[in-house]
Amino acid sequence: MVWTSRVCFRKYGNFVDNIRLYVRGGSGGMGLPRLGGLGGNGGDIWVVAKKDITLKQIKDKHPNKRFTAGVGSNSSIHALRGAKGEDSQVFAPVGISVTTDDGRILGELNCEGDNLLVAKGGHGGSLHSGFLPSKGQTRQIRLDLKLIADLGLVGFPNAGKSSLLTALSHAKPRIASYPFTTLRPEIGKVMYDDHKQVSVADLPGLIEGAHINKGMGHKFLKHVERTKQLMFVVDICGFQLASNTPFRSAFETVLLLNKELELYNEELLGKPAILVINKMDLPEAQGRLRDLETHLENQEESSHLFPEDVIPKSLMRFTHVVPVSATTGLGLPLLKSLIRQSLEEQNIIETDGQRSERLLKLRREIPTSSIPSWGISQPT
Repeated sequence: MVWTSRVCFRKYGNFVDNIRLYVRGGSGGMGLPRLGGLGGNGGDIWVVAKKDITLKQIKDKHPNKRFTAGVGSNSSIHALRGAKGEDSQVFAPVGISVTTDDGRILGELNCEGDNLLVAKGGHGGSLHSGFLPSKGQTRQIRLDLKLIADLGLVGFPNAGKSSLLTALSHAKPRIASYPFTTLRPEIGKVMYDDHKQVSVADLPGLIEGAHINKGMGHKFLKHVERTKQLMFVVDICGFQLASNTPFRSAFETVLLLNKELELYNEELLGKPAILVINKMDLPEAQGRLRDLETHLENQEESSHLFPEDVIPKSLMRFTHVVPVSATTGLGLPLLKSLIRQSLEEQNIIETDGQRSERLLKLRREIPTSSIPSWGISQPT
């Protein structure tokens, strides 16, 4: 099945995918010793998932990035039990993880309306505390987007990732002949005629040694973790970062990309991936493509022809291999169709898996004695 599509690209300036916040629960109110009155508890700080919110909006709206809750009311002769301080809410995007500065995960917000207590208010003064209140909890927390796009473009500099998005979207992101064109993620939207949207992240260029934080290293690889699927973009004519670095053929480039992901986090190799062979309009591209296809069909045997330092332990299997030209438009309609097909197939698998998991959990929760024995022969 082939979907027709109209495509638009939106460039998010100053893209923000993580933010650090100071949060402080409210202090409790004073108790009233003479009458045994209880001070009100301080307000709490909650992070609440909400649609149409971005981390950049939080940063712009709260430049000091400080959130404090209300103080509990003091006990008085008019109100022996003081009122609780007002809670404070931090509205954040759906699909974030909340961690402390030391990396401890406080929780995740995966659906609209999910909420997480991140700073508890102090207790009001009471008999047990000598009617003195306690201060609210104080923390530095981090909000990190777990998913920035459906698809993440993975490739060495000048592989043509930005050009490919330009061709898909008819937009004009910055493109130049020097290697590092993309310095931060840019999110594009592929919109189909039935209003289906697929988000694609053009990620900062990867270089050899990224797993040990060379170049943009870990910053790049962190973004790769936050996409559902990967799209490797490879120049059919190969790649050379600089005159003093080795030239890599298209197949070597695939191996190196594979290895950089593996060395950083082997789990990344479990993501579905499409391999896009770009610049098919160049001379000798067809001959080079035949060589590449031969290597891809016999990856294990072909990988032994190259130096050991470029060979990954586990070879990535691509769901589709698509030759394209971002310049002429060759192969782009097929690529758009396969992008959607691959994502929909993944959604079906994940949905079936979640359904099976829920069913198994339900079966474990139901006592064996309560399961009907209809049709089951009983021992005599």
